[in-house]
Amino acid sequence: MTVRSMGRILALLGLLATAAAGAAPAISVQMEVNFLLGFVEGSGCEFQRNGTWHSSVAAQVHLRDKYRYLAARDLIDTTEQFIERAATQSSLTGQPYQVRCKGGPTITSKQWLTDELSHLRAQP
Repeated sequence: MTVRSMGRILALLGLLATAAAGAAPAISVQMEVNFLLGFVEGSGCEFQRNGTWHSSVAAQVHLRDKYRYLAARDLIDTTEQFIERAATQSSLTGQPYQVRCKGGPTITSKQWLTDELSHLRAQP
C-alpha cells in the first residue's frame, strides 16, 4: 500500500467520522469529494485564491475546511454542489479560484475539478 493510498484511507475515515457528528451527504458523495480532495493534494499544481498562489496541499486543506463547514450545515447533497459551493470561488470576495499545473495554462478550479469528476465517473 502506498503512502498516498494510506493518506486517502485516513482522510476518508476522518471524513466519515466528521459526517457521523452531524448532517452528512450520502456516502457516494463523500467518497467522490474525498477523491477530488486527494486529487487536488496529489496534483502538485498551484492554486490561486484571492490573488495569491498556494500549494496543492494548502488548497486541499482550505477546500476540505469549506466542505466540512457546508456539509455540517446540510448544504451539500451532490459532488457538483461541493464543486460549485466550496471549490469554485472565494466565499469572501467572489473571485474564482484558478489552477496552474506544471507551467500549463491557468484554468478555473471549477472546470478542472468538473473534468476530473467526469473522468472518475467514466471509470469502470
